[in-house]
This record gives sequence, C-alpha cells and structure tokens, in this order.
Amino acid sequence: MSDIQHRTNAKQPPFPEQRQTPPGLASEMQPLPDHGEKTYKGHGRLAGKKALITGGDSGIGRAVAIAYAREGADVAINYLPEEEKDAHEVIALIKAEGQIAVALPGDVRDEQFCQNLVEDAVNKLGGLDILINNAGRQQYCESIEDLSTEDFDATFKTNVYAPFWITKAALRHLKAPAAIINTSSVQAAKPSALLLDYAQTKACLAVFTKALAKQLGPKGIRVNAVAPGPYWTVLQSSGGQPQEKVKQFGKDTPLGRPGQPVEIAPLYVTLASDECSYASGQVWCSDGGDGVL
Repeated sequence: MSDIQHRTNAKQPPFPEQRQTPPGLASEMQPLPDHGEKTYKGHGRLAGKKALITGGDSGIGRAVAIAYAREGADVAINYLPEEEKDAHEVIALIKAEGQIAVALPGDVRDEQFCQNLVEDAVNKLGGLDILINNAGRQQYCESIEDLSTEDFDATFKTNVYAPFWITKAALRHLKAPAAIINTSSVQAAKPSALLLDYAQTKACLAVFTKALAKQLGPKGIRVNAVAPGPYWTVLQSSGGQPQEKVKQFGKDTPLGRPGQPVEIAPLYVTLASDECSYASGQVWCSDGGDGVL
C-alpha cells in the first residue's frame, strides 16, 4: 500500500471521541497523525539552511521540522513546556538525520521571550535563514457573549502579536535569500461561527504576509503564508472543535477526510527553497478540494 493510500484508507472519519486539555499531545490522538515520521523523503532542497519553527512539537509545525531536517536544514523548534513529550520526539527525529536540533520551550505570548527565542535560535544554530511563524491557539466558543477578554487576548497574543514580535527580532539576522512563512488558515476567508477570534487572527496573518512582503522584497527576503484547511492535529481535539465535529472532522471536504500534517509540509519546503525565489506575498491554500482561497 502506498503512503497516499494509507492516509486515505486508514484515517477517514468517523474518529473516536478524544478530549484533551489544551495544548494537548499529538502522541495521545486516535488515530495518530502522520507527520512524516516514516513517510517523508528528503531531496536536499534546504541543505545548509537554518530554520526556526514555532509550534514545532506537533501538527503542521512538527511535520515541517521533520521535512526540513530531511531536506538538509538545521532546525530549532519552540513549544510550550507542557508539550515536552512531543517535542522530545521531534528533536530525536531531527538528530537522526544528522542535523543540529535545538529545543526552545516557552510561551510566545510574552514579548521578551519572543526576542530571547530568536537570539537563542541564532546562537545555537549559527545563523538563521528560514522563519516559520506557526504556533497557534484555537479554542471554539459558540457565542461572542461567552468569549472572554482573557481568551480573546490569549488568541491574539499567540496568533498575531507573537509573529510580529518574532519577525521583528529575526530581521536583525535574516539576509537574502531568507524566507519567512506564516501559518494562516482557510478561516481567514471562510470563518466558522465557532471560531470568531481565531478566524480574525488568521485573516490578520494573511494581510501581515502581503504587507510585509512589500516591505522586505527590496531586501531579497521573501514572505509567504500557508492556509491549511481541516488538518488532523491536536489543535482540534484539545478544544479547537466540539467533540461532535472532531468525530466527523474533514468529512465534508471533497476528499472526504482531513489532511495529514505530512501532506502540507512540502508546501513549506517549496516556499523556503531557493528554487521558489520569485514567490512572495502569497497565501497558499491546502484544504482538500474546497478551493476557499
């Protein structure tokens, strides 16, 4: 059975109920997501590059970290301390490829931490060529009347403020032909009623990407975003969706299933590679056939 057939046959809804306390662990999901641990094959497209990935312990960030290492890059990942178990696995996978692996736990909702994060990554990697602003917070809420200022603030701090702080700090180190890639979402163009605050932040990231690309283009630094649709990540089962939606997650797409993180990692590889040197200011969608963006 091919890798694609395995993903299609083995990981279709319905899925079992699986409640986790946020931020959750990918290692406790049923079925386990495919981040490319056994399936992603590299081709040296990022040889010699040095990358910082936020939210690199699980989900899309984990898949990108694995892919980058197998493409020849050294990788630093950021994650919350509660996600150490998942992060430890990623660090081991990066090292198994003979690449430098750097673990940088901490909360990106803190501006000073974001500044320190970049400096630590640069010092331990020996430079920085690729920045992936991927860390995200998603907690569903059925009514704006129930959405607290505290939760609203936490979502914006994670999804909007952190990429701003981290990117600003990284610009002291990024030189042409560096690449910045932000993780937006189809929610930016097709918001769900349950994800009022999250959808706003992902729209912010899409516009941030387009405006920043115009600023940094003259410096030879490319800025793009990836907009995932329904991908099978712990973000969903740890409060990102109600359990009834988790059970049927991705069923209403034309492909009839959620995407696996390994299936979107090649987009991040392509956008970071020197071969993609004329692509900037774009939001690249992967949503199972809905064609939202």
